[in-house]
Amino acid sequence: MPIPLETFPPLEDTLNRLAAESVLAQSGRDEGLIPAYSLLGELTELSGAEPQLLEPLQAMRTQLEKRLDSALPFDDASLAALRAIVDWLPVAVASAKIGQPIPAFKAAVKTVPPATGANAAASAAAPNNTLDVVQNLNLEENRELLSEFRSEAIDHLSQIEAALLILDEKPADKDALDSLFRSFHTIKGVSGFLHLRSMHVLTHEVESLLDLARNGELRLNPTIVTAILQSRDAVQAMMQQITLALEKGILPSEVIPVSHLISQVKALVAGAGATPAAARAPEKPAVPAPKPAPAPVWATTSPFEQEATFDRPSSPAPPAAAPAALPPLEQAKAAVASVAAAIGQPKATDAVTAAKAGVAGSGAASTVRVNTEKLDVLMDVVGELVIVQSQLIESARPVADDGSPLHRNVIQLGRITKELQHNAMSLRMVPVKPTFQKMERLARDLARDFGKKVTFVTSGEETEVDRTVVEEIADPLIHMVRNSMDHGVEPPSERLSKGKAEFGTIELKAYHQGSNIIIELRDDGRGIDPEKVLARAVKLKLVPEGEPHAREEILNFIFLPGFSTAEKVTAVSGRGVGMDVVKRNIDKLRGKVEIDSEVGRGTIFRIKLPLTMAIIDGLVVRVGAERFILPSTSVQMALRPTKEAFTTVHGRGEVIDHRGRILPLHRLHRRFGITGAIETPWEAIVVIMETNGKVSALLVDEMVNKQEVVIKNLGAFLHGLAGVAGGAILGDGNIALILDPASLFDAMPAGKP
Repeated sequence: MPIPLETFPPLEDTLNRLAAESVLAQSGRDEGLIPAYSLLGELTELSGAEPQLLEPLQAMRTQLEKRLDSALPFDDASLAALRAIVDWLPVAVASAKIGQPIPAFKAAVKTVPPATGANAAASAAAPNNTLDVVQNLNLEENRELLSEFRSEAIDHLSQIEAALLILDEKPADKDALDSLFRSFHTIKGVSGFLHLRSMHVLTHEVESLLDLARNGELRLNPTIVTAILQSRDAVQAMMQQITLALEKGILPSEVIPVSHLISQVKALVAGAGATPAAARAPEKPAVPAPKPAPAPVWATTSPFEQEATFDRPSSPAPPAAAPAALPPLEQAKAAVASVAAAIGQPKATDAVTAAKAGVAGSGAASTVRVNTEKLDVLMDVVGELVIVQSQLIESARPVADDGSPLHRNVIQLGRITKELQHNAMSLRMVPVKPTFQKMERLARDLARDFGKKVTFVTSGEETEVDRTVVEEIADPLIHMVRNSMDHGVEPPSERLSKGKAEFGTIELKAYHQGSNIIIELRDDGRGIDPEKVLARAVKLKLVPEGEPHAREEILNFIFLPGFSTAEKVTAVSGRGVGMDVVKRNIDKLRGKVEIDSEVGRGTIFRIKLPLTMAIIDGLVVRVGAERFILPSTSVQMALRPTKEAFTTVHGRGEVIDHRGRILPLHRLHRRFGITGAIETPWEAIVVIMETNGKVSALLVDEMVNKQEVVIKNLGAFLHGLAGVAGGAILGDGNIALILDPASLFDAMPAGKP
């Protein structure tokens, strides 16, 4: 049965997300394994009854499922199979879309027999003491990253404790379980990045256990909750060592034992696989839980443990587990006390006190950690104050003379409001330095993997931007750095043959420009060939053949889903892999990305982002009796054109000749059904706007002014309205819509209502 046409957009989007995950996946690591498994499930559902697509997807998903069941990371075979699927899918989907036969998937999918029941227990490991080592923080190199990690981990540890206490009473609470999983997943990911092996393996095993619970394959009971609490306390003890190293320079010297905890969690995972769902523990036992059976003796180690190469000093005996007959909360208290005793820390009276101690040790005397939701509320209130202040100025204008007390008071209120607004905005500002450091580490690892020699240069690391922006920009930068390393910078031999230096250069810098932050990624590699990009886009049927395109527009084709300049698309070859993810994330931040490239000389990606997501710098225009706000980042110029500049082209509607370039003309009053607007173009104002590499002309009646406005959400009823990004209250109390140029022009064909 053919796939419905409306299914192809989500199918292609899911395919590109899977390609992005495969790009970042590495053999021997499990990052991306769960997302890839989930995305394959989505693709299977979207493929419907198309067997040529369905069978390879199901086989690949089965292979990953077996690795997840056995708590195994990617290996060379599974990663190669996943990337083979990613190579084949774009061609298969494109063939299905145009009604041609789907090429057969020829790559063999090798499977790994899962370990189940008694076999799982027999093949697991006894406590692996190679993980019971003193933490190696590499403080000189990782100080900034460790500081950022510590701040995040303190919050996550507090959330873990709160979620576990909820789950102890309500094991089926989905929100608490999801929160618990996210916290362990985050700590696992960052600890692996920082090579904190013991913490990484422990949190990885707990995450695997929680994933079973999220999928309904395991029901939490007091024994499981206690095991997770003990694991959480061990992580907290490691974080206390990190805090001591950062604040007092005292490096860890004591071992935080984790091997017994890892074995205990593995036993619970294996038990979940061997226990029928009907036989699992009830939601809340009526009597204290019986003493659990001793953990089975494990015969092998996990791949994560086998990779550990630390020298193991003599370690103290692992702390005794809390008696299982105790209630879970009492077991948690005992767990905190045992871990504290093992590292020579003062005993905490309960888990909550331990959490407070962790926060106090993180520098709480000089800083205060505030929930970002409270900062959002503060920004909203300040925004309302700015609006009221503007309204007061308008109201006082007719009755207050210069120098009058009312005039002076209004001016003073304006100064105070402006200062309060800037201070409130600054509370959410953080430097981009930690993000830049992660990119530097990524580039160094990739240079080794790709066999290339690269000098990575950063500048402007202290540039501050809204925390939301920093969090969202990390993924685009990862894709861009990886593409520059893989496709941009040439291998040393190729560079030498071209007369270039053996070492390539990648530069990442940030700086402010008006009310925006600019992030530039520059390489001195091959560059992007516009002719090759256009030919490839036509071949992939992404753009019509024979249609003229400006150079800037052609370069932006690399952001189209599924685009790659490589003749044979692979998971890491070509600038198109994951670049649609870059564009999507930047659009979400109301930003724009520009490309400047010269063949043989290199490429510059320039990302322009607002400093904050709460305020927009906009151009206020009038159409009829209505006012609209255009984002200044998209406005090139405004002009009153001549009559001769306008014409109508068959099939394209109204166009304007702007400096020898034919641009489509869009009438804003037709899009929103506004009466009383100026119909004659040469009597109105034309605003030249650029979005996604395309330049268009927008017809408005009048330019009112340029100002900063506070963005207001339009609510669920108008959410997703094409062409509209939000609303704002102007100084005179009137409401203006903030326009989104990209979706506006897509929803409004030129010259048509």
